[in-house]
Order: sequence, then structure tokens, then C-alpha cells
Amino acid sequence: MKNPLKNFANYINESKYFIFLFCIKILLSPTLLISQNEHNHHTHNGEKINLDSNNTVFKKHAEKIKLVTGQGDFIFSWDEKLSSAFPKGANKFELNMHGGFNEDLETGIVYTGIPGYGLCSISPDLREWKTIGVDEKLKDNIHGIVHFSHKGKKLLAVAQEGKRVLILTTEGKVLSEIHKPLGNEFKFDLANKFFSSNESNFGVTDVTYLEGIIYVAHGYSEGDFILTIEEKNGVWSWGNLAWGGKGNLPGQFQTAHGIYAHENHIYVASRAAGEVIKFTKNGQFVNIFNDIPKGSLICNISHKSEHYFMNALQSIGNQKSAPIYVHTSKQLKSTIIPGELEIPGLTNIHQVWPHVVINSNGKKQLYILVHGWNKGKYAVLKLVN
Repeated sequence: MKNPLKNFANYINESKYFIFLFCIKILLSPTLLISQNEHNHHTHNGEKINLDSNNTVFKKHAEKIKLVTGQGDFIFSWDEKLSSAFPKGANKFELNMHGGFNEDLETGIVYTGIPGYGLCSISPDLREWKTIGVDEKLKDNIHGIVHFSHKGKKLLAVAQEGKRVLILTTEGKVLSEIHKPLGNEFKFDLANKFFSSNESNFGVTDVTYLEGIIYVAHGYSEGDFILTIEEKNGVWSWGNLAWGGKGNLPGQFQTAHGIYAHENHIYVASRAAGEVIKFTKNGQFVNIFNDIPKGSLICNISHKSEHYFMNALQSIGNQKSAPIYVHTSKQLKSTIIPGELEIPGLTNIHQVWPHVVINSNGKKQLYILVHGWNKGKYAVLKLVN
């Protein structure tokens, strides 16, 4: 007959062994997660953990693990609190978002438009939104926007595809309204020929400003050009500089979708070509960015912290959303996939904008503002490393 006391003792010993292994597994799991995260930033990022030699302490039930995306020095999480600053009155219009952002670099105020809701400003800390102006035209889609200083005055220019380009004050007062060219404005025969045709359209997509000239991307059209607007005696009208045309030759475009001025040059996002093209301010071709992943429908381009920020319109392959790229113009530094952050409704991206918030302690914090498309969506991503 088997000894029941001996069997019970064996059971206790075996139980202790399994309990010991289970405890070891629990203690090691956060360390393994952190180790994995350091090698693969497209997974989860553990909260900071105190691993003192004398005291290994994990917060009770541990804080919710953050999802992160990106590589190297540019790893981002979703800032739900700042994203939720989106105005409640604009929620019903969010699905229609189809624009972008620009910024007063002196004050840090960000400007954007929400079709049906209007032109908006966002406070430098990204916590407060305000509508600007009462003109009903500002409720039409603002596909592209730029803030600039001209002759000592701060102004905005907005591109409203199919309709107009507006130049207005930062309080929303419209100063000039520019419509489709007639076909005799430019020292560029190809543009004049296109706009003088009865079959031409007005497909403005974006605007930027450099040294007294507003540069206009006209990419939603067979007349795939960069056009210019100038001011004379307080009135803005078409200038004579234009270049481009639809094609694959250097200096031509396949949907000139985004335009951006930086360091005395003009950068154009040629969407269907998946290119960012650099020009002089007079429209002379300089070069094309290297190392942009094949298949990227590049919508826009901007610059901050010695890097360019750009986005593709849609996902590539099995990506969970359209990607955002951090780039040097020669080398891709990080691929950020907002879809990996489980942001509801964010799949396609129309534009992104890098923005720095200076905290009360003087520390700078980099964010990326995301303007979704197709299903709309506003989101704020926060640099976490």
C-alpha cells in the first residue's frame, strides 16, 4: 500500500517547482518585452521600469503598454489626449477631412481647414482649437495652406481645388480671390495653351511662399504645373513664372500634390511618381530625393529638426495604414505606420506636419500632426524616445 503522506510530500515538492518556474517567467517577461522592443519598434513599448540591483519593482498591474512605431531616433506613439482636443462641433465633419496644416513659426500657432466647419487655428500646445473668419468660402475644402509674412504682415493663403486660391489675414478676412488663369498670364507656353483651352480645369492642390511669391501646385489636372501669384499695390494676381507639365522627364510631374519652400528652394511632392523634386525658386530642376520606398504615393513634404517629413496616401503591401517617412533627402531614417498604433479610422493619410511644443521646463517635444483622408481623421503622434 502506498504511503499517502509520502505522496502528499511529493505533490508539495512538485508544486513548489512549478510555482518557482511560473514566478521566474513572470519576472522575466517585462525584460524580454523591453529587449524585443529595442530590436523591433513596430511592436509594443514597455513603460520605464526600475531595475535596481537591490529592488526590482514593477508597478501594480503595470501601466498599459504603449504601442509605438518607427525606427532609430524617430519612434512615435499615439497621443490620445491631444488628439481628443479636436473640436466637438467638428466631429460630424471629420470624415470629410481632405487638407493639411501649416504653422506660424514665430508663435507656434498651427492652421488647418475642415470642410463644412471652417478655417481653424490650433494653439502652440495643441490643446485648443478656434475657428477663424466668417466668410462662407472658408467652409469649402482647404486642400492646401501656408502661413507667411509679407511686407511686415502675417497672412494665409489657401488652395481650394476646383474653385480658388484665397489670400487672407490670420483673422480670416479675405484680401484677394484668385480664380482659374485665362491663358495669357505666364511666360510658359505650355501653361498658357492649357488654360486657354475650353477643356482645361482648375486643379489647385497646395500653396507655399518664398520671397514675395506664392507658389501654387496645380496637380489635379492634365495641366500638371507649378504656377505663381504675386502682389502689386495690395492686390494679388497671377505672376508670369510657371513650369512643369505632366510627364516623366526631369522637372515634370505626375500629380504635383504638395509644395513646400525651404532654404531658398521649392520642393514638390509628385504623388503618382512617388517623388520629391527639388527646384530653384525660378523653377530650375535640381534633383530628386533618394531612398523613397517604391510604390509610395507621396502627398506632401515639410521640414523640422534637420529632417524632412512626408507621407504616402495609402499603405504599401501589408502595412496597416499609409506610412509616414522621416528623411534626410538622401536617406530614409524612419518609417512610421500609424495603423500599428490602433488609431480608429486612420488608414489613408493626406498630409502630416511636424510640430514642436516647448514645455514649461523648457524641454522640446516633437509631435506629428496627421490629416487623414477617405475616412478623415485627425491624430497627434508623439516622439517617445
